Amino acid sequence: MTGSGVRRGTHVVAFALVAFTAAPAHASSCDDLVQAARTHESSGEPDIALRQYNDAVSLDPTCANGWLGLGALRARMGDAAEAERVYSAALSHVPTLTSAIAGRARTRWQLGRAEEAEADMARYAEGSMATDVKGALTALVELASWYASIHRTPAQLATWRRIGTLAHPVDAALDARARTTIEALALVVGPADPVTHPPTALSNEAAAPRHAFVDLLRSVAARLRF
Repeated sequence: MTGSGVRRGTHVVAFALVAFTAAPAHASSCDDLVQAARTHESSGEPDIALRQYNDAVSLDPTCANGWLGLGALRARMGDAAEAERVYSAALSHVPTLTSAIAGRARTRWQLGRAEEAEADMARYAEGSMATDVKGALTALVELASWYASIHRTPAQLATWRRIGTLAHPVDAALDARARTTIEALALVVGPADPVTHPPTALSNEAAAPRHAFVDLLRSVAARLRF
């Protein structure tokens, strides 16, 4: 082999080695940036931490810990709107990142977007039941507290019934709390509770004459107006 051929071969081998080692460095760089961001957070340097979290997700858009750290830090800094955008971006890049669903639920609740927040938290709880029952229970307890704060007692009762079903085999204290809470809420909801007062054919038949009478009154009122 000539000297030029040897040099070309050496360059090819060197390039291959660089390419081989580049991919692990990319992954470790993302992790390194996240770790550095956490260190700056704990040292009371949130602005530096923000930059490093942003660098991490820019370097690797699938960097789950980068997205979660960035969203949580934005929320702690009081910027719920930006935190919500971060969690939504995280889910667009990592759709299986269920923790981002819970984070987004909490920021949406802070922003007053109750229906979206409730849907997110319920989605997170359902998605966590197979792999993290205690995490799902924590989410459902939080969801029930949201319903209580806006006086949606039937929804609160239904959520506590779900909590009771899940907690029974894994958390005796929460199971006991659920039973007590369900009993109290059922008294408040009363006949509107479809579990303790299910609709029957008889009640529907009893309501029929009343509906007919209301229709008759409406008809008479319509004639009187003319």
